[in-house]
Amino acid sequence: MNSGKINFIVIDDSKLDCLIAEKMIQHSNLSAGTLIFTMAPDALDYITQHQPQAHTLLFVDIQMPVMNGFEFIEAFEKLPAATKSHYSIAVVSSSINESDIARANSYAEVKRFINKPLTTATIKAVVAALHLI
Repeated sequence: MNSGKINFIVIDDSKLDCLIAEKMIQHSNLSAGTLIFTMAPDALDYITQHQPQAHTLLFVDIQMPVMNGFEFIEAFEKLPAATKSHYSIAVVSSSINESDIARANSYAEVKRFINKPLTTATIKAVVAALHLI
């Protein structure tokens, strides 16, 4: 890993939620770098064109225009294994709908379902639980 730090990518159409996530990631002191995408297709393009220098944790919102979180995850799961091996996905949502939670957890690539807003404690817990550092 990159000096005990990982990369983060936040995919959320809410600029406020992105700002909160970015601040919480900064305060966690775990970040080698953070990228924010408000459109899931842009994040997917980035992932397919760049190989990260450190493992990357993706925080993906469910409810987004153009491509929602589920559509993003389905597209991500079709990527080559060599690409996917550099990433872990955590779904971040304000939804308490049991079917959304069950659907998110049904994807092999989704490692966690997290309720918004992100907190520093949640970020640290996810990173520790996934043994990313």
